[in-house]
Amino acid sequence: MTGMQLKQSGWFAAGAEVQRAATLLTDGAFKLFVWLCLLAERDRGSLRVTLGDLATAIHKTEDDIRICLAELVHAGVCHCGPADLIVIRDSFWPYTRTRGSICAPEAERYVAEVRKIFLSQRCVSSAFTPADDRIAADWHRSHIPLECVERAILLGCLRKYATLINHGSGAPITTLGYFRSLIDEIDQLNASSDYWQYVAIRLTELERRWSRRGRNPEKTK
Repeated sequence: MTGMQLKQSGWFAAGAEVQRAATLLTDGAFKLFVWLCLLAERDRGSLRVTLGDLATAIHKTEDDIRICLAELVHAGVCHCGPADLIVIRDSFWPYTRTRGSICAPEAERYVAEVRKIFLSQRCVSSAFTPADDRIAADWHRSHIPLECVERAILLGCLRKYATLINHGSGAPITTLGYFRSLIDEIDQLNASSDYWQYVAIRLTELERRWSRRGRNPEKTK
């Protein structure tokens, strides 16, 4: 008899933890739990996801998701942190979390602030995916100041707007990874606060120009 082989990678280790959840939760809450398990970071047992995205993913209303999520929290299956963070508790997570993988409050606040800055830019089209969450967490572990991250995002978006305006078309930014190379650049620039005030003002100007072009495609300036 030949060994069994998986059709594809990315599978989830559904063992005693999942069996215990199946006997503890209602059908709706269990379906939500399984979906969270499949999408959560294996080394952290957590992910960031909005109620709207959850509702769309498992074909429920947002009110249904709130009820199911409340059941998961009440049953001790998971807990919810800031900025749409959901963490599956150890007793229901089959993988060993790597050292430092459990989000400390300061790390959660840092990631939440990066998410806020990132998604506030109009040239960004993203739901802040688990991959983005991981990048932000890596920056926190690397002690990258939030000010540096914010400046990298501002500078990157400024350049993106310039490209969109000059070429007349283009794709929006879809991942936090777009700004990775700018983190080192910001550190090497060692620019004054006046320079960053200029960047912020210029960014606002280009954003307005880009927005007007979107409403009036015939305009060239």
